[in-house]
Amino acid sequence: MAHLILVADIGGTSSRLALVGTDGIPTDIQIHRNDSFSGFEPMIEADLASRDPAVAAAIGGAVLAVAGPADAEYVKLTNRDWGFSKRAIRRHFGWQKFAAVNDFEALAHGVMALGPGDLIPVGHGVAEPKGPVLICGPGTGFGVAGLIQETRLPTVITGEGGRARLGASNAEEARLIAHLVRELGPVVVEHALSGSGLARIHRIFTGEAIAPEAVIAAAGHGDEGAVASCHLFLRLFGRIAGDLALIFNARGGVFLAGGVSAGLAPFFAGSPFREAFEEHPPHEARLAGMAVNIIVHPTPGLIGCGQLGARMARALKPTLHLV
Repeated sequence: MAHLILVADIGGTSSRLALVGTDGIPTDIQIHRNDSFSGFEPMIEADLASRDPAVAAAIGGAVLAVAGPADAEYVKLTNRDWGFSKRAIRRHFGWQKFAAVNDFEALAHGVMALGPGDLIPVGHGVAEPKGPVLICGPGTGFGVAGLIQETRLPTVITGEGGRARLGASNAEEARLIAHLVRELGPVVVEHALSGSGLARIHRIFTGEAIAPEAVIAAAGHGDEGAVASCHLFLRLFGRIAGDLALIFNARGGVFLAGGVSAGLAPFFAGSPFREAFEEHPPHEARLAGMAVNIIVHPTPGLIGCGQLGARMARALKPTLHLV
């Protein structure tokens, strides 16, 4: 009997895959570097081949969360040249059920299942029960989603917020934008607020071209240039998160997602993030009252995929094998 759902959180850099049943709890989590594969199908095939054959045979459906739009028949990652047809991939693997969702849509479905140990608060706001929730943050790109809890079934709103145009609010930011315009043309949010964006900020202001992980590590060791780069990044992040919080009226809380948010977690408290988040006249008091939390759970996208996968598992039809 097919009774398991394969769930996957597929980013621009790495993919996390697991199995869920009707309880929605991800198990047997495996992480793959996308550079090791030519596309979705080879990566999933390799993952399934590494599992117990009896377990793989019990998979009756899949939920794939992808870092890009997922509302059309053909799905493509925003920051990697990978794509698939929903009908073709379902037929290729023989799944009864299949769903593809944006990765931040998956996050939104899972944030309310996160516990205190999965979150680090930024500031002292208080979440309003059943209020609208914002999920946003930098990783390979910059993702945005909203969760509306007031309906009978929670509703998730997604979009490509990372592709919104980015402007400057002071001279330092204007210098950054000017450099980015010369290098990239019209500047969007994720040109600055992403892993590659942190590396760009550091290179522009220090002349040192190093990976974003190295910038964060150097800041952790007290390097002044790296700390300044992280603080500029977090000021921009705070301003954009405040913009989005006003757009979504995020009284139910703001959740900061993505690997860069988690990596920078030790620096938020001493940074301009919260000040920039609240500095939106005349709505400072509204923003000051909003709860903001960094998601530090290692696989939060799989939590949301698990919630969707549980519903799918309950809808699977038994399959009979005649011998």
